[in-house]
Amino acid sequence: MFEIVKKRVLNSQVKLMDIYAPHIAKKAEPGQFIIFRVNEKGERVPLTIADFHREKGTVTIIFQELGKSTKELGALNEGDTILDFVGPLGVASEFGHVKKAAVVGGGLGAAIAYPQAKKLNSLGTEVHTIIGFRNKDLIILEEEMKAVSNKQFVTTDDGSNGTKGFVTDVLKKLIEEGNQYDLVIATGPLIMMKAVSNLTRPYNIKTIVSMNPIMIDGTGMCGGCRVTVGGEIKFACVDGPDFDGHKVDFDEAIRRQNMYKKHETESVTKHQCKLGGGNNA
Repeated sequence: MFEIVKKRVLNSQVKLMDIYAPHIAKKAEPGQFIIFRVNEKGERVPLTIADFHREKGTVTIIFQELGKSTKELGALNEGDTILDFVGPLGVASEFGHVKKAAVVGGGLGAAIAYPQAKKLNSLGTEVHTIIGFRNKDLIILEEEMKAVSNKQFVTTDDGSNGTKGFVTDVLKKLIEEGNQYDLVIATGPLIMMKAVSNLTRPYNIKTIVSMNPIMIDGTGMCGGCRVTVGGEIKFACVDGPDFDGHKVDFDEAIRRQNMYKKHETESVTKHQCKLGGGNNA
């Protein structure tokens, strides 16, 4: 059992939890993920490691309550435990020597962008962060990102906070202003990562994206998380989740993601809430 030692509501849809998992915290690195299972009947759900504290033995996860399992996790409180918490999984991010980087996070992708920016900042890299949300009420990790950034930019679709528009608008402006980035990291919705990759390609700027397809076992055995990169089949759980954004077949990834939307919706509507009673659909 793994204890929830801290719970924090980031916005109406997103929650942060620190889980006591000392063996994972000891080895965790930015870019890696865990797979949790709330109980014996729960599904296996992957979540990016948003942060870790080796001395305290905690691993931070940030999640949006969308499906049955994340809603069950979100209903738990400090002191409660979850059955399974496996990791660290995946390949840790490898940056190489980077003098200047732009780290771009869209929506919940900010939770993945944060450990990347934090690591680069610790290596002495000049870090510009761009985080984008639909509106001001959905903004997360603004102060945390600011603390590890040389420059920070916030965008909202409706202009209710920061710059009105998309993260790509800010990134394009920064590049056109003469910022010579050695690396761009993009995390978030597939369509956003595709747009960032298309933007940086003509400038020949190395671009890393974090792929988060459906995963089951996290060991490469099931093949559910396959993505096409450079014309070759890769598995996000063991070959990634970081990949060269200029080589990822985003159109295929988007089609595969959309295949599961109906099932995800059904898992919520058929789930019986144990707190409020009610019947299964």
